[in-house]
Amino acid sequence: MNALAALPVNDGHVPVMLAEVLASLSPRDGGRYLDGTFGGGGYARAILQSAECTLHGIDRDPDAIIRGEEMARQADGRLIMHQGTFGAMETLVEEFVPFDGIVLDLGVSSFQIDQAERGFSFRHDGPLDMRMGGNGVSAADIVNGESEQTIADILYRYGEEKLSRRIARAIVNARAEETITTTGYLARIIRSCVPRDRSGIDPATRSFQGLRIAVNDELGELERALEAAPRLLAPGGVFTVVTFHSLEDRMVKRAMAVHAGRTGNPSRYEPIPLHQNKPDFDLLHSRPQSATDEEARENPRARSARLRALVRTPAAATSVSGTSA
Repeated sequence: MNALAALPVNDGHVPVMLAEVLASLSPRDGGRYLDGTFGGGGYARAILQSAECTLHGIDRDPDAIIRGEEMARQADGRLIMHQGTFGAMETLVEEFVPFDGIVLDLGVSSFQIDQAERGFSFRHDGPLDMRMGGNGVSAADIVNGESEQTIADILYRYGEEKLSRRIARAIVNARAEETITTTGYLARIIRSCVPRDRSGIDPATRSFQGLRIAVNDELGELERALEAAPRLLAPGGVFTVVTFHSLEDRMVKRAMAVHAGRTGNPSRYEPIPLHQNKPDFDLLHSRPQSATDEEARENPRARSARLRALVRTPAAATSVSGTSA
């Protein structure tokens, strides 16, 4: 019997589009897989339960590593944890390549959101932090120390907040009276100058997203991962990414198209090469997959989720080699 079957699922953690992720990876006995955003371990558990395979998990959050090590004790040596960012995956797991499947879930872990002391959520008042790894510049450092223009740029670029200048001005005015140290206070500042729209989404949502992305350099990490992950795949291996907002999804779509050689038709005025090399990768799905209506109803986080996947063609010559895990 699989020892993981006896391990209770982490309370409050619901992996998004789990069935679709498993279908794209198709875990097999003897395979080697990588979960670059371990989080609550939902994908990891399901992969290990579905096949007698080996899984490597990466997370920058020390709490996630602790959860992973507990799961590893139940996994009979089939789970190996690595602390670090998924953008550094090539360095973290270089001795274990190639992989038969790699997955990234770019959403914030429900553990981080639900813990007020982590400072990610405007629904739970706590210290204004948002650092996934617990080090570096915090959200409080940004809102209290950066210029009005810089704050506006962060909210507009990373949060896609159209009223970024108005919010930045309100933040600067508020911090002149009192240092902004809690998520609740920042949320009230934002709500005071951003009206609710018909969508019912909290006015603070986009600004909190923008700050979180900036604090953790999430787009930089994603860019590095999109470049590295395909190199780590074995022939026939699949790279699956689940995104939750348009900025990330556009990056994933563009990168996978480049890897698959689908970057548009050449100019009709340019000569067609006599010998065109077929790309080593192909898109697993012609269009992004979305959560089912049933999942979206049961888990609001799944409503905006999009899954894209890239497969290394079986005939591709792999440039990676490594030892067994």
